[in-house]
Amino acid sequence: MRLFWTFFWTFLLMQMATYVMSSMQGISYDFATGALLGVIVTVLIIVVAALIPDEPAGNHHH
Repeated sequence: MRLFWTFFWTFLLMQMATYVMSSMQGISYDFATGALLGVIVTVLIIVVAALIPDEPAGNHHH
C-alpha cells in the first residue's frame, strides 16, 4: 500500500509540475511527459528509501 501512495502522490505532483513548467514556458501541456516523470521519480524514491538504513544511529559520545 505504501508503494501505491508513493506512486499516486508522485504522479500527481509531477503532473502539476509539468503543467506549471509548460505554462511558464508558453508551450502546450503534455500528459505523457508528466506520466513518464512520475514513474521515473517514483522508482528513484523507492530506491533511495531502500538504501537508507532503518536502524537508529546509536549513541555517539564526543
